[in-house]
Amino acid sequence: MGENHKLLTEVGGKPIVRHAVDAARAAGFDEVIVVSGCVDLTEVLPEDVTIIHNEQWDYGQATSLRGAVTYAADRGHKAIVVGLGDQPGVGAGAWRALKDSEAELAAADFGEGLRPPVRLAAAMWASLPVSGDEGARSLWREWPEMVESIPCDGDSADVDTLEDLRRWS
Repeated sequence: MGENHKLLTEVGGKPIVRHAVDAARAAGFDEVIVVSGCVDLTEVLPEDVTIIHNEQWDYGQATSLRGAVTYAADRGHKAIVVGLGDQPGVGAGAWRALKDSEAELAAADFGEGLRPPVRLAAAMWASLPVSGDEGARSLWREWPEMVESIPCDGDSADVDTLEDLRRWS
């Protein structure tokens, strides 16, 4: 993404990660937690956001998810809604819809199948992978009958390439 990490690259006048974080904050969660890895997000995130640093980020997405789940369990949370910091088109409505679900396992559907954000009740946490580049998707495959599909407005596309970035610019 040029000189910046993709999460720090600006879209619409603010870093990509702020779009996701601001939408989650607007959804009314008890707490918004961001797991950072190879890039320090402290300077671009609001003070009311809890930042957890994942020292093992290079072992895959599962390690970040495990860090969030461990933190949530320690704080007594009964469920978490997990999203990606590189999805600037997922708005507060999608985050809120997942938050309001009571399913043990739910995922957003923007008209193209299941995508993050994902709601994971505490009963599902032990079944999550502990390493690798996959999170809740592994649960969708193992227990498809348990997944509640939550219709959402917005755009679930993530920004991984310069071509993706051009789409948002």
